[in-house]
Amino acid sequence: MSDNKREQERTELYRTIWALANELRGSVDGRDFKQYVLGMLFYRYISENLTTYLNKGEWDAGNIDFDYAKISDEEASCVRDDMVQEKGFFIMPSELFARLLKRIKKADKDAKEKAEKDGKEVEIADLDENLNEILQTNFKNIEASAIGSPSEENKQFPGIMYRGGAEQKIRKYLIDNNYIECIIQLPDNLFYGTSIATCIMVLKKSKVDNQTLFIDASKEFIKSTNSNKLGDGTASNEPNNIQNILNAYINRKTEKHFTALVKQEDIENADYNLSVSTYVESEDTREVIDITVLNEQISQIVQRENTLRAEIDAIIAEIEVN
Repeated sequence: MSDNKREQERTELYRTIWALANELRGSVDGRDFKQYVLGMLFYRYISENLTTYLNKGEWDAGNIDFDYAKISDEEASCVRDDMVQEKGFFIMPSELFARLLKRIKKADKDAKEKAEKDGKEVEIADLDENLNEILQTNFKNIEASAIGSPSEENKQFPGIMYRGGAEQKIRKYLIDNNYIECIIQLPDNLFYGTSIATCIMVLKKSKVDNQTLFIDASKEFIKSTNSNKLGDGTASNEPNNIQNILNAYINRKTEKHFTALVKQEDIENADYNLSVSTYVESEDTREVIDITVLNEQISQIVQRENTLRAEIDAIIAEIEVN
């Protein structure tokens, strides 16, 4: 298969995926839809993380039948302060992702049974119309627990790499527990339909050290029509950007202008800022100026200027005499 044919098929695949995503999101703005999906993934992660932590504590103490997701909010309130101190956030059992998923599945089942009985197709309006309000309330309550007071803002999940407040507490939790293996800054204009740059955060519980690898792969791309892409080295003279990034991840060492292996205390001293640019210095591609040579060139220009001025003055004086 020719490179041109492969590129056409890849572009067509992107278009098809993007069209499906557009159909799924309906009238929701693309950026909002992305934040919603990422927010749900993060919501699930912290819900399961908290549940696993509390269940393990009870099981280790001999209470093998304990399940945090099944107890009441009143029973769970006694561990709220400890969890905020330990984890940086708290989620009531009724607001866990698992409880929300169970509610959605029940609503979906009821809607299907009703549709079958009425001889109709299931419509969006037949599902839980309060889902958005429930999600908004859950997110606000989680955020309020993280910042220690009721939330007055509808901030986005997940946390940004450098912002303070609740986002910083989440980054602090991940770094203090040594969960972040690597952060990779990807090039901008990489994904179909959006030009923004993205990052990959690699999480790992069984790390062998307390360092985090930062990879600046923002220059690891090739131009492809109106967008960028990661080269895989299959085409002639095409760089293998994917392999370059993978090698940097595997080698796990500092490489000037490309990677930085940063100790946990250095990240703490940077207020838990996880922006790659904080730790990987961009290469200065500006021309190096030799001041000594430049000064000599200026001196020669001045001398030449004085010579020319003297010659012009002599010509003018000769004209005036004549």
